[in-house]
Amino acid sequence: MSSANNLSDPHQGRYRIGAVAKLAGLPVATLRVWERRYGVVTPPKTEGGHRLYSDQEVLKVTLLKSLTQQGHAISTLADMDMSSLQSLLNESRQAMQVHSARQVLPAVISLVVVGYSLASRIETQKFTLTFGRASLKVVQVFTDLQDALSSAEIPQVDDASTMLVLHQSSVQTNGADDILRLQRQLQVSKGLLIYRYASESVLQTLKDAGFLLRREPVSDTDLSDIMQSVLFVDPSRHLSQLSAKTIPARRYSDQVLQRVAAIPTQVLCECPRHVAELISQLSSFEKYSSECLNSSQDDAKLHAYLSAVSGTARALFEEALERVAKQEGIDLSERIATR
Repeated sequence: MSSANNLSDPHQGRYRIGAVAKLAGLPVATLRVWERRYGVVTPPKTEGGHRLYSDQEVLKVTLLKSLTQQGHAISTLADMDMSSLQSLLNESRQAMQVHSARQVLPAVISLVVVGYSLASRIETQKFTLTFGRASLKVVQVFTDLQDALSSAEIPQVDDASTMLVLHQSSVQTNGADDILRLQRQLQVSKGLLIYRYASESVLQTLKDAGFLLRREPVSDTDLSDIMQSVLFVDPSRHLSQLSAKTIPARRYSDQVLQRVAAIPTQVLCECPRHVAELISQLSSFEKYSSECLNSSQDDAKLHAYLSAVSGTARALFEEALERVAKQEGIDLSERIATR
């Protein structure tokens, strides 16, 4: 693989064992056992007897650590290649998402990563946890831009939920052209470049092409927030999925709610009126959040959340109103049609 655009060769050892253990998030003693007993990596030694690990080996150790945290035995993983380890980790994450009782909005964020050091960071369990309820899937890792552009293995991805993520220490004009060429080759509209040095003209070119740009250093929280924004490329689509699958449609028209709220208080307690008014207010806010979601893509994530919360609360209070109405003998007919 070519490494012409990198300051260091990802296959060339440059990390000592302590640095690798810290990056992967496991004790040095564990890494030594994995090497001695299972031969997971075989880094060369310096004349002084120190092991030097490459970026590629750091990524493999990180994948192994994440998979063992998922419950896989190191003995069954040791002989697997990088591609198989990556596929297994993606499958494990998706399985955990499906069986999560807390899941509200199922979503898979697919990443095509350029740069082994960035991939190693993304594959840690610590980083994955910042995604909360979204499932992270790394579909391909390339050494560098030239490796990606020359690769015969172009992953088939869904543009709506896929992001091209690159780490480049320095980006020149020809580097920007290569990035845009790779974007077209992958047919991915969303891209994120983490860089150290780049001219304003190069950054503007990439920004005009839809790339998100962040200069190092970038925290894990910021990086995951940027990546998750890809879920809301089409805010209205995700809101409709949320409404249809997890939030019941409105049960009662405004007319029914007004009638319940107007029942004389001398006959019944004021609970029916209060509950009916709350449902009306929540329905209005749910509609308001939905309209904001469709008109402001920059705030789509927030308004999708607000719409989901208000819709869920509205559905709960509708159940409460049914219970109150049954207790007090109130007619709740004239239900509106399901959306």
